[in-house]
Amino acid sequence: MQIEVYERLEHLESLRSDWDALLAEFPYATTFSTLEWLISWWRAFAGNGRLQILAARDTSLSLVGLAPLALISYPSFGTDMRLLRLMGDGSHDSDNLDLPVRPGCEAEFSRALINWLESHHRDWDVCQLRTLPSYSPMGNQLREDVKARGWRLFLATRPRCVVDLGETWESFLKRLSSKERGKIGLRSRRLEKKYKVVNIRKCATQSELEYALQALFDLHGRHWNLRGLPGTLHSPTRRQFYCELARSLLARRRLEFWILEVDSKIVAAQFGLRHADTVFSLQEGFDPAYSSDSVGYVLRSQVLKNLIADGIRKYDFLGGADDSKIRWAAVVKSYVSMEFARPRTRGSLYLLLKYKSIETKAWLRDRLPAPVWQSLKRVTGRAAFS
Repeated sequence: MQIEVYERLEHLESLRSDWDALLAEFPYATTFSTLEWLISWWRAFAGNGRLQILAARDTSLSLVGLAPLALISYPSFGTDMRLLRLMGDGSHDSDNLDLPVRPGCEAEFSRALINWLESHHRDWDVCQLRTLPSYSPMGNQLREDVKARGWRLFLATRPRCVVDLGETWESFLKRLSSKERGKIGLRSRRLEKKYKVVNIRKCATQSELEYALQALFDLHGRHWNLRGLPGTLHSPTRRQFYCELARSLLARRRLEFWILEVDSKIVAAQFGLRHADTVFSLQEGFDPAYSSDSVGYVLRSQVLKNLIADGIRKYDFLGGADDSKIRWAAVVKSYVSMEFARPRTRGSLYLLLKYKSIETKAWLRDRLPAPVWQSLKRVTGRAAFS
């Protein structure tokens, strides 16, 4: 297997047709592995990163595997560690990051990737692959192969929620509790009775996109301000990312950006990503002045109804497993993050210290009285005990 390395963003255009063809073969492909997502993300959040996108080709020069990586410098324990991580990781915007591979080529691609890492060991300290879905073929293959090499490996998991929508709205409703089914009808009717005009629609043209995005940014901020927090969409960098991403996805009919208007005013918005028969719920916001009208809840129910009618079969809430997701018949699954380094290297030592530190913090947090724990964080430094 031949490995090609792409280090410049503009060079990825020459790879686009092969990239898209590989994703069409990869049964677990998501928006987060597309060039639309990754290029938009890189332009906004690259920072000091250096692209190291590895493309594996077979003897016929067909693309059979992708490792979209980036090399960054990360200060820790008094030194700068060189982290090789997935492109898209680092801003807390990307989930479901993965290494797309042609089915049946996992073992060979894994060997080729590890051999490349071995031969370029002077360039990196730690390889960090985060938010891989637990069923990632390459994630699972790499985990076994790294362990077999005797490299130091650490794993961590966090929950995610996915809804199996089924084929009809009626069959989906049957999977909800009777209480939830009643709320959907009651709250929708109450909203329509209270206001002259209630309109739920999807943003479908470039001309309305900017107005809808500004509404999303504003509503998201208002929602979080109630908790004394700014939210995430106040950042000019993140707004730049959303604007570029939205334009790109809309042009390819992969944007699910829905708004709810009452009397011609946008009071709720939900920004989603469409890939094949799945929609990923990325961001949302609602006007707190209309919270008693449950505008966010009403919008969610009607979006799901429309998506089912349009052939969408899965609704992915991404990270987290709170009650607001579970009530929609979501199933809790998991992401896996793996970090590894070659033995007897400073990367290996860094991982050992990092995870021992995590264990120590957890031990102290579980055993110290809450006031003592908070005092310790203040005295030692919040960053060290976060």
